Amino acid sequence: MLPEIRGVLATVNFLDVVDILLVAILLYKLYILIKDTRAVALLKGLIVLLVANLISKWLGLNVINWLLQKTMTVVLVALPIVFQPELRRGLEQLGHSKLFGKRIILSEAQTDSLLAEVVTAVASMSKSKIGALIVFERKTGLNDFVETGVRVDGLVSSELLTNIFIPNSPLHDGAVILRENRVIAAGCILPLSEDRSLDKELGTRHRAAIGISEHTDALVVVASEETGIVSLAQGGRLRRHVETETLKELLQPIFTGKVASLSDIFNWRPSS
Repeated sequence: MLPEIRGVLATVNFLDVVDILLVAILLYKLYILIKDTRAVALLKGLIVLLVANLISKWLGLNVINWLLQKTMTVVLVALPIVFQPELRRGLEQLGHSKLFGKRIILSEAQTDSLLAEVVTAVASMSKSKIGALIVFERKTGLNDFVETGVRVDGLVSSELLTNIFIPNSPLHDGAVILRENRVIAAGCILPLSEDRSLDKELGTRHRAAIGISEHTDALVVVASEETGIVSLAQGGRLRRHVETETLKELLQPIFTGKVASLSDIFNWRPSS
């Protein structure tokens, strides 16, 4: 066995090592991309089909093997459609590399002021049970959704946000989109999530928050009109029952680069 291993190792050169490392990195990036998404369940189903195909071939079950092969062919053709959100997100992340991506830079003081104003507004609306949907634009541009609303282009303040979402006001029944420390537009229409596994209790506002987070890297804060519960959405995930007292400490790590996404926020513990 050892001579065979030595023989194999003797044929490996530097480029082979680089090739293996690049493949490993790509697979890891793919895992990070689909982690905690619906794609994981689809991938598990694909693995089950592949294993069943191999077993049926080994056992000589020709009819079943033929059916599974045809099924695999259909599945492979359908994969780009089924994984469309993940593929889109992956291409967007590729475009957001340091070489191509834009980087939004706010000073520490600006970031602190922005989050303080948003948290103050959300806390007030949550207490008064005023529904709110606030979208933080990050690397993915949201101009397509900005065009569905009314341009505002005003400095973020708790008073402005609260007035926008006051019931029966012209812009309350939509989303506010923030770019850096400015309110770019209000009354914006967002895509609703089509995830059928979502809690039936979630209304249109929460489904819109999840929907925009599935299509972009936006971070969304939601205040429920019925219960006053505050939620955070990003990457197709929703964290509910966020205490307004700790909301700023949950958002701060993303804006300061300490954590990258809501997946990390789930494990983030505010400082005592």
